[in-house]
Amino acid sequence: MYLRENPVLQRELLVNLRMHRAFLLLLTYVTLLSAVVLFAWPSAQRMDMSANPEEGKTLVNLIFLEQYLLASLMAPSFAAGAITGEKERKSYEMLLASPLRPGAIVLGKLLASLTHLAVLIFCSLPIVMLCLPLGGVSLYEVLAVYLAVILSTITFGMISLAASSYFRRTSSSLVVSYLLVLPLALAGLFFWQALASRPTVRLLACVTVLPATTIAICGPLFIATSRRLLHPPDVGSEGKEVVDEETEQREAVGLIIQRDRFPDNLFAPAKRDDLLADGANPIFDKEMRSEIFAQGTLMLRVVIMVSMALAVPMMAGFLFFWPDQAPWYVSYTILFNMLVGPVFSAGSVTSERERETLDLLLVTLLSPWQILWGKLVSALRVATVLTCFLLWPLVLACGLVSTYWPNWPSILGYVATVLLTSVTTSTLALFCSVVFRKTSVAMMMSYLLMAILFLTPIAVVEFGRGVLSDVPWLDRISFLSPFGAVFSLPLNHRILGDHVRVGDPMIWYSFVAFDLTLIVALIVVMLWLFKVRWRVAS
Repeated sequence: MYLRENPVLQRELLVNLRMHRAFLLLLTYVTLLSAVVLFAWPSAQRMDMSANPEEGKTLVNLIFLEQYLLASLMAPSFAAGAITGEKERKSYEMLLASPLRPGAIVLGKLLASLTHLAVLIFCSLPIVMLCLPLGGVSLYEVLAVYLAVILSTITFGMISLAASSYFRRTSSSLVVSYLLVLPLALAGLFFWQALASRPTVRLLACVTVLPATTIAICGPLFIATSRRLLHPPDVGSEGKEVVDEETEQREAVGLIIQRDRFPDNLFAPAKRDDLLADGANPIFDKEMRSEIFAQGTLMLRVVIMVSMALAVPMMAGFLFFWPDQAPWYVSYTILFNMLVGPVFSAGSVTSERERETLDLLLVTLLSPWQILWGKLVSALRVATVLTCFLLWPLVLACGLVSTYWPNWPSILGYVATVLLTSVTTSTLALFCSVVFRKTSVAMMMSYLLMAILFLTPIAVVEFGRGVLSDVPWLDRISFLSPFGAVFSLPLNHRILGDHVRVGDPMIWYSFVAFDLTLIVALIVVMLWLFKVRWRVAS
């Protein structure tokens, strides 16, 4: 029943692998990977195979990096909604009432979530085999690379599945999964690069240390998730969909959110006990005071504690010990906002559709602009406050470390980049919420568009530096990404000693202009869509 006759596994595989987007995703991935290998293929007509050429190593490492990033970015998106999806579809209780054992349900959900990702990984194997004749890489190293990617995928999927069992909504489990998976992915990538000069040690680590680490992480999580399904604390729909905040606060462990104290009142204002003032926007008031804690405070507690735990060592290293590496800490803050921003915006309009209240909202006296800015500002306020929790150490470092004082324009540029990125992520997620019908789809598309918009330019620049070094304009496309804008701001080399960071401020100005144009364009399109629906509804 665990594998051969597991109905959960069979049903999920039939549904997922027969969808058109599964084929399109596979086609797009193989095409892009083939294009990367084509452009990176050495142009020399003759190669000395006895000299252990670097071309083969470069190509295999490049493909491994793509596979590893694919696993770390897509495993949570596939597995984080495996159990929360059942809760949202009201089929969670029926699944638990079936004769299936909890372990069979968890194993079926895990394998079904990762099968599509495994197909993508193994489809690249023929392309990798084309790189072996270039030399420099043995077949055993290639197999070790694939073993490392598969074990990493299983680990990331199990973490996301465990998070899915602890939350009621996919959006909450997705952001917590990313917060837990991405630091592990970065740590694994760091150790892989650190052992680049010792291929034998790296090969042994892939077949010994990595499997043991995977078992140590996945084993307890699998047992804990199975036990949670065996004795679920969140079964029953009779009034339990409404979160009792006072009860949750009394029983909460860790961070407690109190509405009447700073800084909690910035994103959690007190509940209204009087009438709404004339001319006030009821959408904004309702979203601010009711919708924020509709998912419970557990997600907020986990997000704040995990992000601050990761920020402390990065703050100490990048802001105080190595001040010339300050852009790396700002990049971490931007990455955090990319994960958190869509959580509060991607369901703003789709939730109205799911509750079947969108038509009622459209026939009110509120204009489309009032509806949009109320939802955008309320979601943006929460995401920005959470992001500023990580931004204040930069301001603190500026006051304590004298090396930052002559570089105050760049520091202001860092802060402006983070704030502008926060507006962009929330607006983009709200746009996806307007276009799509389901919150889960809007959330996934938000992350996909942000990855394409913010990460692809950096990947193209890094790839071009090693392959297309004769293209002078390649570095300038980094203005599309806030990461490129952050690293384009110069730091005074006379203060920072030998560590020189000479930037190009024009890239930062181009980023600001591009992001402002993008925000305005998204708002205009959303207003047009709302006005079209307004006329239809009227």
